[in-house]
Amino acid sequence: MLIAVLAIFVAVRVLPANPVIAQFGQHAVPEKIEKEMEERGWNKPLWQQAIAFAGQIAQGNLGESFARPGEKISTRLSQAVPATLELTFAAMLIAIPLGVVVGTIAALWRNSWPDWISMAVALLGVSIPVFFLAICLIMAFPMMPTGSRLPPATFHDLHTEFYFFESLLTGNFQLATTSARHLMLPAIALSTIPLAVVSRVTRNSMLEVFDADYLRTARAKGAGFLRVIARHAFPNASLSVLNIVGFQLGMLLSGAILTETVFNWPGLGRYVVDAIRDYDYSVVQACALVLACIFVTLNLTLDVLFLLLDPRLREGNRS
Repeated sequence: MLIAVLAIFVAVRVLPANPVIAQFGQHAVPEKIEKEMEERGWNKPLWQQAIAFAGQIAQGNLGESFARPGEKISTRLSQAVPATLELTFAAMLIAIPLGVVVGTIAALWRNSWPDWISMAVALLGVSIPVFFLAICLIMAFPMMPTGSRLPPATFHDLHTEFYFFESLLTGNFQLATTSARHLMLPAIALSTIPLAVVSRVTRNSMLEVFDADYLRTARAKGAGFLRVIARHAFPNASLSVLNIVGFQLGMLLSGAILTETVFNWPGLGRYVVDAIRDYDYSVVQACALVLACIFVTLNLTLDVLFLLLDPRLREGNRS
C-alpha cells in the first residue's frame, strides 16, 4: 500500500495538465490561480507535497474535489464504492456457478460435443468487448431500466448503499426485485469474461484431477459418480478455481469502468471517468488508492483461504 500511495502520487503529479488551471479556465486571473495553488499546496516542492499527502491518507482524509469545491471525496466514494462492489459481486454470482458447471460438464465429456460447445461459448465470452455487449443488451431489452440503481424518488429505509443485498437480507423483497431489475443487465455484461475464464480453468483443473490415483481408487471402491465428483474431484480442483476467481474479482473492480459508463451506473468507474474529463486529479488519485486497497485486501483474503482449504500449506508452514 505504501508503494501504491507513492506511485499514485508521482503519477498524478507528472500529468501535463494543471487541475487548478483546468478549474478556472485558460483565461483565469493569475493571482487567483496562485492563491488556489497555495491553498491546496500544489506550489510546494514535491517532497513536501508527498509528506502532506501521506499524512492525509494516514488520517483517512482523501481531500476535496478540484472540480467541485467544498465536496468531500470520501462522501462521494461512500456512495460510489458500494455501487461498484454490488455490481461486481452480482456479476461474480452469475459467473462462478455457471462457469463451474460449464467447466465440469466440459471435463466430464471431454473431446465431445458438450466440450466443444462449452469451450466455444467460453471463447466467445472472452472475445466480445464488454462495451459492445452492453450496448447489445440495452438494444435487445429496452424494457429493462438503466441509468440508475433505483427509480427516481424511490423511498427506502436502507442504512447502507448496498441496495439489493440489504433489501434481500431485511426481507424487503419488493425493493430487492426493483433493485435487481436495474442491476441485471450491467451484471450480465460484466460477468461474461470471468464466466469464460472460470469455465476454462475449471475444465483444466478437473481434467488433471480425473487422472489422479485417489480418484481411480474411489471409483474402484464403489463410490457413486456424483459422490466422486462432489467429494473428491471438485474440492481438489477448487484451489485453481479460487485463485482465478480472486484475480477476476480484482480485475472486475478496476475494469467496471466501461460497463458503468455504458449503463450510466453511479459507481466508482463512472466517478473516475467524470474526474478524468474534468481534470479532477484529487478524485483520480483517491479512486486509485481505494482500488489498490481493495486489490491488496482481496489478495490477502485469498492467501488466508488457501491456508484454510489446503492442509498441505499448513503442514509446510509448521515444518
